[in-house]
Amino acid sequence: MIPTFETQRLILKNISLNDVLSYEKHFIDYEVVRNLSSRVPWPYPAGGIADFIQNQILARQGQNRWFWGIYLKTHPAEIIGGIEFWKPASPENRGFWLGRKYWNQGLMSEATTAVMDYAFDQLEFETLIFSNALGNIGSRRIKEKTGATFLRNEPASFVDPTLTQRELWELTKKNWKNRKKS
Repeated sequence: MIPTFETQRLILKNISLNDVLSYEKHFIDYEVVRNLSSRVPWPYPAGGIADFIQNQILARQGQNRWFWGIYLKTHPAEIIGGIEFWKPASPENRGFWLGRKYWNQGLMSEATTAVMDYAFDQLEFETLIFSNALGNIGSRRIKEKTGATFLRNEPASFVDPTLTQRELWELTKKNWKNRKKS
């Protein structure tokens, strides 16, 4: 339902229920989820990953949600993160997560770059809205690297209840294409 992408170090592909154990291994970590929307339950419920994959990702894949599992080429059977787009915005159109063991290696920048052309050219987004918890510097840097423009801060709730503001960012198809040319 979605194409597979390969980068220098990664494979981005559709996930399945076979990914539940490695998804749990890397996702159910407070440091990974603390910056995510408060819609993400914490503590994460038993069986929650299988339910999420089955009823949120696979049930909507290619309709109004597009989710790629992130896998290292050196370990192609183990999901280490995910990146997704959705319509309509709520207020953002993209979310991602990456297992803590893989932070600060440029992997999420590599993953987002791999799917951006698809979002603009195949999914026909003209504008993408991104958000991150205020203070989530890693997420902010990814937005800056892709050429997104900071819009504003606004109230929001996250898994970590001490986080109460989000940054909103915008990336237009035109700015993405221009950034790629330079």
